[in-house]
Amino acid sequence: MTTRTNDVDHELVRAATEVARTRCRGDNHTMAAAARARDGRIVTAVNAYHFTGGPCAELVLIGAAAAQGVYELETVVAVGDRDRGVVPPCGRCRQALLDYFPELRIIVGGGEGEGDGLRAVPVAELLPSTYVWADHRLDAE
Repeated sequence: MTTRTNDVDHELVRAATEVARTRCRGDNHTMAAAARARDGRIVTAVNAYHFTGGPCAELVLIGAAAAQGVYELETVVAVGDRDRGVVPPCGRCRQALLDYFPELRIIVGGGEGEGDGLRAVPVAELLPSTYVWADHRLDAE
């Protein structure tokens, strides 16, 4: 059963936290991400750090979800290893998540007086002057 406070999917945060705690070891995997699919399933992933860049956990999550037949995500959260808690997505991930899932909500740290400090916001709110790649594609006719 999903527990929600202030629209935050706490079950999702717990899933990402568990993956960060148990699967992120060493410098190669330092972030975990979890997403809730429209059908209720939870998909998890970890980043793959490499000095050439490597994909963030949120990008690996997009591929992991597709590999499991999940193409519609509702909410995403990323959690750092070593008890760093919820970490907002980087700019590249914000743009990729917006392009794949324009209606997606992202769980981020909250401000003062917001209970547990978490809140869920639309991904578009995390990008100023949002650019949606799909809105600018030319029809291939």
